[in-house]
Amino acid sequence: MKRRIASWENGHSTPDDFYGPLLCEAFAASAAELGLNQAKLQDSALLDAAYPASPDDAIQTVRQLWRADLNQYDPLLTAEPSEPAWSEASLRWLVAPEPGIPRQRSEGARVSLGDVAAIKTTADMFAQLDDQFGGDHARRALIQYLSNDVAPLLRGRYTEQVGRALFSTVAEATLLAGWMSYDACHHGLAQRYFLQALRLAQDANDRRLAGSILSAMSHQATFLGRYTQAATLARAALMGISPVATPTLRAQFHAMEARALARTGDVAACEAALSAATKALESRNNEDEPEWISYFDGAELAAEAAHCFRDVNSARRAVAHAENAMSGSHVRSDFFATMVLADAHLRAGDVEEACRVALDALDLGEQLKSARCVSYLAEFRRNLSAFGQSSAARDLAGQAGENRLWAAAGR
Repeated sequence: MKRRIASWENGHSTPDDFYGPLLCEAFAASAAELGLNQAKLQDSALLDAAYPASPDDAIQTVRQLWRADLNQYDPLLTAEPSEPAWSEASLRWLVAPEPGIPRQRSEGARVSLGDVAAIKTTADMFAQLDDQFGGDHARRALIQYLSNDVAPLLRGRYTEQVGRALFSTVAEATLLAGWMSYDACHHGLAQRYFLQALRLAQDANDRRLAGSILSAMSHQATFLGRYTQAATLARAALMGISPVATPTLRAQFHAMEARALARTGDVAACEAALSAATKALESRNNEDEPEWISYFDGAELAAEAAHCFRDVNSARRAVAHAENAMSGSHVRSDFFATMVLADAHLRAGDVEEACRVALDALDLGEQLKSARCVSYLAEFRRNLSAFGQSSAARDLAGQAGENRLWAAAGR
């Protein structure tokens, strides 16, 4: 028996049909949470992208997700996103009744607002790491923190006031886990984190945060080519937070709608959404905005517009907006904006300038661990190949040859 356990621990085998259920019972955990990969032991609750029916369902599911992710449960890490799940989640959030109240517990740790503040501060630290180094840099460390330190608090004892604050803060941290998973291109996993975050925000009665989560879903849907769904999610975010909307949130949601519409080729509707975003942002008052949306400023909106005009083949307008999109403080965002600028120059036929700007992007993104960044480079490399073996392209390949992101984009 000792030899068999050692084999499990070393990853050389997995428990069979007899021992697997016994281990699940002994540890009070699902097969997925324990990292057992056998098909018969897969946990369908984790693999189904469903919107939780209650606050307690959200707590249970997000805990399982964290544990399974931490144990590198492959079916979850490689899961595909579900298009119906986006529609179900946005509709159920829009028509939801009064926020649910978590079931009162007589056991578990007593949770205070100080505990909630500690989660917030820690999540903010991980957000800074994500912004500076990419989603793949500290994603696993965030999940470990959520699974080991935050999960017990969700099952602790707290008043309704503390519970609402706890749910809002954990929703924000889970949204970050979704963004980091999306940046690492674990798309099904990211979608599941977004779904749990939306339910937690709903029960926290934090409609602004819930709208931002729908906006994140829209961003991912556009990246994955589900453009009509992405536009619908952005509109749902706008509609759902209407009574408590702030100018910056409206601007961001309009920008997400524009990104999706650009990909559908609806130029007039895209430009109308961008105009609405610009008008909204002009009326912002930072003192009235949630601190987590403060990053969305003129430079961010210019970056979104650059994406839009690139996608509708208005290369010169894309160049003009991309040149105004560098914040100097958000490394990954600046990388994306620089790559859009390079691609816009390429579409305008200026191969030499496109290659020069692409090299700037590579220097900027040298520290990033981001599968999305690799995808931007891969798209640029494909577009560049259509121009043949120009001297500028050869020079770029020579100078970028040992760059990690450039090499990954060529595989």
